[in-house]
Amino acid sequence: MKQIYLILQREFMTRVRKKSFIILTLLTPIFFAAMMVLPSYLATMEDTDVKSIAIIDNTGNFADAVPQTEYLKFSYISDTPVDKLKNTLEESGYYALLAIDSTSEKITPKLTIYSQKQPSIDVISHIENSLEKEIETRKLKSYNIENLDKILDDVKTEVNLRTVKVTKDGEEKESNTLITMGIAYILSFLMYMMVLLMGNQIMQGVIEEKNNRVIEVIISSIKPINLMLGKIFGLASVSLLQIFIWVILTFGLATVGLSFVTEKGQKASIEQVKTAQDMMGQQGVDMATIPTDIEPSEGESFITALKNQNFVLIIGGFIFYFLVGFLLYAALYAAVGSAVENITDTQQLVLPITLPLILALFVMISGIKSPDSPLVFWFSMIPFTSPVVMLTRLPFGVPGWQLALSASLLVITFIIVTIFAAKIYRVGILMYGKKYTWAEMWKWMRYKN
Repeated sequence: MKQIYLILQREFMTRVRKKSFIILTLLTPIFFAAMMVLPSYLATMEDTDVKSIAIIDNTGNFADAVPQTEYLKFSYISDTPVDKLKNTLEESGYYALLAIDSTSEKITPKLTIYSQKQPSIDVISHIENSLEKEIETRKLKSYNIENLDKILDDVKTEVNLRTVKVTKDGEEKESNTLITMGIAYILSFLMYMMVLLMGNQIMQGVIEEKNNRVIEVIISSIKPINLMLGKIFGLASVSLLQIFIWVILTFGLATVGLSFVTEKGQKASIEQVKTAQDMMGQQGVDMATIPTDIEPSEGESFITALKNQNFVLIIGGFIFYFLVGFLLYAALYAAVGSAVENITDTQQLVLPITLPLILALFVMISGIKSPDSPLVFWFSMIPFTSPVVMLTRLPFGVPGWQLALSASLLVITFIIVTIFAAKIYRVGILMYGKKYTWAEMWKWMRYKN
């Protein structure tokens, strides 16, 4: 055990002192936090440039059908042909030209927008939505239905589905499927990426030491199995530390960023409500019927559902499956590294190791949609895929016996694989000058001495 600890300590300290480790550890959370905050921030931003758009209505049926907004101003032109105006937009001071022409269908027109720059999606959406609404209203009115406007207002309905998980004890907990799916995806994908990246690091480290002949000096005083275990335990410790820092910094930065964006969005919403109320007040609308506050029900439900997640089980399960699953694959990567002298020679040997991980990734995608399906269940039991697939199921809730069975099979497989990998490692690190196959490595596992 002392030998394993010394190798672990050396491996850990060597890697955490590298500049690449420090830079990656600090920059990755900034990247992830930015990916979480940036979409929300961009959603709160508006294009504040005032755009003047000319409309030539050759049908004569859509006057004032496209309403003005704070930043979009529409001018109906009748004395200038389309061909002339579309070539002089910039000189005329227009951002774009909307041409409305007749079609074989009397009500639905042909719409063409001309612009010297690519029109923004906001401009296109506003025009399309406005004219779609106008055309739909006209089509409905063509049926001569009495009180049509009142009927349309009455039938508008918004349905919000509230999800509640009921425990065996009858306790009700508010849940959110999107949150659960998001957690499942992040855990599984993080597990997949870390095993691939760190496993390759172990393999490269073994190859470098073998080529430098350093390994021959080391094994003169340390048993090969202790050397292998020390290296993979050391890298596992580095990975856990890195993940811990990533999680803390990512959520810390994201929380600060999202709080800023949320505050900005709420201020903008309140200003919009006040502006609308002022306009309605000027038109004689009873202000007592207008709400003056912003209901944060969706946000509160989101936070409540997040709090109701069993993070003790999720975090504990992630640590266990990451450690044991990582050690399982790390032993295999170390064995492959000991059998080759060049990283290019590992492709054929690594393929059988990476295939279960790739397969687990595909099953994970299915598991997010249906975590209790037979396919997902069996792959969460198979030791070579359970580290990824079981992490997909954990946020949705897994029966205790299934979790215990999966964990037991994983531990047993890890012990067996480590024993055989150590035998390959013991022989392979002293073999030079030949490309070895899995068949020859199988022979090494049967060597007694």
